[in-house]
Amino acid sequence: MTLFSVTVRDHIMIAHSFRGEVFGPAQRLHGATFVVDATFRRAALDADNIVVDIGLASQELNAVLGQLNYRNLDEESAFAGINTSTEALAQVIADRLADRVHAGALGEGARGLDGIAVTLHESHIAWASYERTL
Repeated sequence: MTLFSVTVRDHIMIAHSFRGEVFGPAQRLHGATFVVDATFRRAALDADNIVVDIGLASQELNAVLGQLNYRNLDEESAFAGINTSTEALAQVIADRLADRVHAGALGEGARGLDGIAVTLHESHIAWASYERTL
């Protein structure tokens, strides 16, 4: 299937810790800064000949990230009992963006989107992504 895509970028700074020996020293509280890319996909352009309104996509990504930015995720009830790995955070952000698409926050044209992919870049050499349909 051929898809068009538009990607917007922002960033977050969080603190968190992990449970489990696999995480080694990251079991202790530490900070992380993520560059976050949100990619919106669709098979055909909308009536305005776009994938999504880039301004609204940027605004809504910023709003979703604002719920996480400068927070200790260990203290957030939404993350109780889970390891907030890069992969898990990518899913949370994608799901929250999907909720905003369904609520109409990205405009009526965005209701025709086929999917969203969110990538969190931990550094210039490591990142993780989550992709979902809408």
